[in-house]
Amino acid sequence: MAKIKITQVRSAINYPKKQKDTLKALGFSKLNQTLEKEGTPQILGMVRAVDHLIKVEK
Repeated sequence: MAKIKITQVRSAINYPKKQKDTLKALGFSKLNQTLEKEGTPQILGMVRAVDHLIKVEK
């Protein structure tokens, strides 16, 4: 699988708990944090659920 770079660019305040939990499951703990993940279907599904809070690079 290809690696993707994910950066949290917006706060999860005032968003549903499910979206906050998704960010935590991806591994985010603070704003502007960048993570590198494998592009598995599970990760891509989580990314799609919170795409308004993050920025994705290939």
